[in-house]
Amino acid sequence: MTEVKALPEPWLRGPLPGVNPLIAPALYAFQQAREDLAEYTEGLTFEQIWGRPYGLGSVGFHIRHIAGSSRRLVTYLEGGQLSESQIAELQTEHVSGATRGELLALMDGAFQHAEAVIRALTPEQLSESREVGRKRLPSTAMGLLVHIAEHTQRHTGQAISAAKLVRAMETPRV
Repeated sequence: MTEVKALPEPWLRGPLPGVNPLIAPALYAFQQAREDLAEYTEGLTFEQIWGRPYGLGSVGFHIRHIAGSSRRLVTYLEGGQLSESQIAELQTEHVSGATRGELLALMDGAFQHAEAVIRALTPEQLSESREVGRKRLPSTAMGLLVHIAEHTQRHTGQAISAAKLVRAMETPRV
């Protein structure tokens, strides 16, 4: 028998009060990532969090990358460009050192900041131009919202896969 979660996925819990439905999907993606990563990383040791199964990215890398990329992409969403410290941070996302709790808190803090910025957007702003990266590639606020959501989910899935792999690698086979 399959275990059923108490709540459906965030996007199936109804509209978010006071949030335009064009903006809500990014917020749903953050909540889904919070819940999934809390569930699938529960009980992992420090070594498992930072292990690189088959040379793939570690659980820790993916969670730290979700936090960092969310902050960077929100900088573009706000119409800014990355600071030198944001660029330098990108180079250290793979370095071990944070615990599961610290990583989840880092991600949650990045999401809280992003949620505040996203909730302040008006539907009219979604078509506004934005520039991304050193090359200042063209996008829109809506394009960034979509990318923030899909990028978060992509790395959430990779973190879950890494968590499953590190567990499986330590489970004796019968």
